[in-house]
Amino acid sequence: MKIIAQNKKAYHDYDILDTFEAGIVLTGDEVKSLRAGMASLTGSFATIHGGELYLVNCHITPYTKAFRKDKESARRSRKLLLHKRELNRLIGEISRRGVTVVPLKLYFSDKNIIKVQLGISKHKKAAGKKQALKEKDIKRQVQRELRGRYKY
Repeated sequence: MKIIAQNKKAYHDYDILDTFEAGIVLTGDEVKSLRAGMASLTGSFATIHGGELYLVNCHITPYTKAFRKDKESARRSRKLLLHKRELNRLIGEISRRGVTVVPLKLYFSDKNIIKVQLGISKHKKAAGKKQALKEKDIKRQVQRELRGRYKY
């Protein structure tokens, strides 16, 4: 599995409740651009339109040697491919629990197919973010002390 792009900010801003994998509909020059690693997931999310799941605001830089280089196509909505059962479950969770679907990773699978790892998540409050940073810092200090590298 070769990771193309990660959304590290999503782990900071959201509590990830569950993750799942989806395919993505792309054009040929977008695939070439992704092979070059020119993608960004920051600020992107998934929504449901007409019973289908779409990835919104995902930036894939246009391929430099492509015939058409549309600036608008860099942030266009892209359809995500899921089984009907998964999509129905997702629609139910979004409507019932008030959660957000956020892309976590964009990667090549073992069969060289581009996949998106999506996370069902709830937005963290400011206090929750501070608490998570505090816990992370304490954990890091404990690890340093256990290794004997950190001294007062």
